[in-house]
Amino acid sequence: MPNPIRDVAPTVADAVANERERQESTLGMIASENHVSEAVLAAQGTALTNKYAEGYPGARYYGGCEFVDEVERLAVERATDLWGADHVNVQPHSGTQANMGVYFAALEPGETILSLDLTHGGHLSHGHHVNFSGQLYDVTQYEVDPETGYIDYDELAALAHDVEPELIVSGSSAYPREFDWERVGEIADEVGAHQLADIAHITGLVAAGVHSSPVDHATFVTGSTHKTIRAGRGGIIMCDAEYADDVDSAVFPGSQGGPLMHNVAGKAVGFTEATTPAFEAYAEQSVANATVLADVLRDRGLSLVSGGTDKHLVLVDLRDSHPDLTGDDAEAALAAVDIVVNKNTVPGETRSPFVTSGIRIGTPALTTRGFGADELETVAHHIADVLDDPDDEDVRNRVREDVQRLCETHPIYD
Repeated sequence: MPNPIRDVAPTVADAVANERERQESTLGMIASENHVSEAVLAAQGTALTNKYAEGYPGARYYGGCEFVDEVERLAVERATDLWGADHVNVQPHSGTQANMGVYFAALEPGETILSLDLTHGGHLSHGHHVNFSGQLYDVTQYEVDPETGYIDYDELAALAHDVEPELIVSGSSAYPREFDWERVGEIADEVGAHQLADIAHITGLVAAGVHSSPVDHATFVTGSTHKTIRAGRGGIIMCDAEYADDVDSAVFPGSQGGPLMHNVAGKAVGFTEATTPAFEAYAEQSVANATVLADVLRDRGLSLVSGGTDKHLVLVDLRDSHPDLTGDDAEAALAAVDIVVNKNTVPGETRSPFVTSGIRIGTPALTTRGFGADELETVAHHIADVLDDPDDEDVRNRVREDVQRLCETHPIYD
């Protein structure tokens, strides 16, 4: 079969082929990753990559946009159907840029953001000092209860009344429990703030109705389009109608130029797939698989932040069960048997973010491959076996062999 990439840049062709093989031959359990369909892959590799389309459908700064207008309108229409927001902007290149668009629309530099601390499950773009959000705004952060691993909303309310933020950020990258969107919205109202609900990880779960939605409780909702929604890499902003113009202006021209129309096409295709009963079943299974994963790991003696999960991921705190094993060590040991997870900070973290005391494990990608509860139980035992004795070659060989069996039984792309 002709390969135009190889004809021009064989090194790139080799890297692409090797990456596809790596994905096929490993169990991807990074909670923020997934596998898009062949249709989404095809949409993102089209001639739409050639088209500049600064502006919005019907109001572009370039000619020749009639067909990309159709694509963007479809993406917006599908998103509106899925999440029920008043207004949707599908142009952000990532979840972080979606958050940037909201900050630029809702805040002036130096105003106050109240958000979840990174080591307690938050995200860099929620105000970490190395991110633009922590450099442009005055940031105060709340934490989970150290005993329960849950957010204490009474403490959050007290903190909000103390600092009087303009924006309260809910949502997370490693908090395994549902947020009480309504309670956060009430707290925001009490102090005259807006709520920004960042659903980057759970965009697909919310769309499928297997996770509560913040749309009726938050002024702004942002998300990624490549995690649980499987619509290709990118971001999305939803907001109340009265802030539509502010959000659109904050995205373009405020924080980016022309949208990546090939990625917008991927969003349109992925959002269309998400309107099907098959997608709802997938989302339900992702959560069910995470519950099985949590139950087995806990039964095997591993400590889970908050004791379990309400969604598609678990956060393992290794300090009690494996005090000498860092998150970095655990990630490497699992990678050696072709199980791919990521090291992750945990509440009360004392180690460097490059080392960490925990690992984050997710189920979206395996669920896309067709893994069910039985397979997740098997995988969970494999993870526990490796963490219990990461240097045992017999364990490694046995687990690696079964991982390859599971990969071959559940290919990503036929």
